[in-house]
Amino acid sequence: MRKSLILGLLVLTPFAAIAQRGRARENNATPIVLKPARVFDGDAMHEGWVVLVKGDRIQQAGPSVDATGATTIDLPGTTLMPGLVEGHSHILLHAYNETPWNDQVAHEGLALRAARAVNHLHATLMAGFTTVRDLGTEGAGYADVDLKQAVNQGIVPGPRVLTSTRAIVATGSYAPKGFAPEWHVPQGAEEADGVDSLIRVVRDQIGHGADWIKLYGDYRWGPHPGSSPTFSLEEMKLAVETAKNAGVPVAVHTSTAEGMRRAILAGAETIEHGNDGTAETWKLMVEHHVALCPTLAAGDATTQYSGWKKGQPEPLGLIRKRASFKAALEAGVTILSGSDVGVFPHGDNARELELMVDYGMPNLDALKSATSVAGRVLHMDIGQVKPGMLADLIAVDGNPVADISALRQVKFVMKGGAVQK
Repeated sequence: MRKSLILGLLVLTPFAAIAQRGRARENNATPIVLKPARVFDGDAMHEGWVVLVKGDRIQQAGPSVDATGATTIDLPGTTLMPGLVEGHSHILLHAYNETPWNDQVAHEGLALRAARAVNHLHATLMAGFTTVRDLGTEGAGYADVDLKQAVNQGIVPGPRVLTSTRAIVATGSYAPKGFAPEWHVPQGAEEADGVDSLIRVVRDQIGHGADWIKLYGDYRWGPHPGSSPTFSLEEMKLAVETAKNAGVPVAVHTSTAEGMRRAILAGAETIEHGNDGTAETWKLMVEHHVALCPTLAAGDATTQYSGWKKGQPEPLGLIRKRASFKAALEAGVTILSGSDVGVFPHGDNARELELMVDYGMPNLDALKSATSVAGRVLHMDIGQVKPGMLADLIAVDGNPVADISALRQVKFVMKGGAVQK
């Protein structure tokens, strides 16, 4: 027994030492006082506030703080606020008007796509988005997990990355398509069906580092135009239960009312897109506390790629999206800001918040959807300027509560207490 105890201590000692060194670094870190014109704390605006950061956490926020031994960073004329959250990203895709999705997945190599993604991460961070939830590598395997590790290890600059690895589709429902039937073409997501296959794939993706599981609850497949449901309610419930056993939440891509209904009843935490939501589905989302990631910017971008120009009458698809989003707001659905960036250029993520305001969401609520609401939906210590939260902070010129376009004027970015450049 004594020998086992000694061996145990020998094994544990290095880890205890590492933890102690980490605490020592935090205790010895020089405090930083940030002095903007005002602070948006994730819920309300406060004139004349200052914020004290020590280590990777916010220590104090208010009209005054204990600045003993602190370094002061003056940010005149700016609004200091939580780092923004991108709730629906594809860091391994680039704008579709540069290269169509099909060609990116089928013809661009993994190394090329990863190299692009490094630039995407930096552009996103410097645009003030300090956290991204990446919802599928679109044919790039588990590259999002490696990119997350590269950021965490300080190899490349970037936001905090929540990964979903390959995403999961029903067999035969995804893409690329259009090849001769004798060819088996790798898909942009992982195929799975039924009890054995779904359990295995969900567990395998979690084993490869998925922070979230993403399911495609419907897609453009079958003989009829538009999207049709893919997984049955029973299949979705099975996938969600399997993921939740590991403490991993589930996001579901779905635009149809039936796909949304199945996802909600199965226990999904977020619905992606939700274009054809009805009064019944919005009510169901509110009752089951399911958030909507509307991805307004993706539809706006692809419509422009098809030839529509701002100032012209909006096509029917955008008119319907406006009406759908307005109905979700009126029903009280929780909104998580998410743009589907990758369809359009990374770093242009603020486009989603501008469109949410344009589509009828108050500026304050739009800001919450990318800060305090996002922190709650993603189960993270982010999105609020208050003691104990991660020191992910940005400063923008002007007041985004008065003018949402102020989010384009990012003057300062801090992630985990470290100033980013």
